[in-house]
Amino acid sequence: MAEQTGVKRETAPEGTLADKVEWLINHMWPADAGPPKTNIEVAAAITAATGEEISSTTVWKLRTGRQDNPQLRTLTALARFFAVPLGYFGAPAESRSIEDDLTLQALRRKLDDGTIRPDVLRAFTDLPADVRWLVDEMILAATQAAKLRTKA
Repeated sequence: MAEQTGVKRETAPEGTLADKVEWLINHMWPADAGPPKTNIEVAAAITAATGEEISSTTVWKLRTGRQDNPQLRTLTALARFFAVPLGYFGAPAESRSIEDDLTLQALRRKLDDGTIRPDVLRAFTDLPADVRWLVDEMILAATQAAKLRTKA
């Protein structure tokens, strides 16, 4: 139903490497690393945690899609830092189950840190399908509006 509104679901992406890297930074950032504000901070955190030298330019290229075929050592460092399987960066058909699992992990983090209230999530699952669809569409529209606002 989301396709009717043109709004994408906030799940682990099937798209480009840039989409996948950006999703990891926004949803799977390690709690003990402190929130990243710049590509320099992202690169420094990955380098510090993995020992693999990643430059801020490399992070920028990956996030913007200017580099879509990085070295295996770069992908391995990203996979280790974000605690995802290396296969996450593979072809969409190979990584679909990994992406579903990562989406569930991100949801669990939101539940654990109180960002999403468990009682609200339980209430959502108890709604009839037609009402749940309406809530789905409202959430997707709100997500799209937030993305547009942050780009402005």
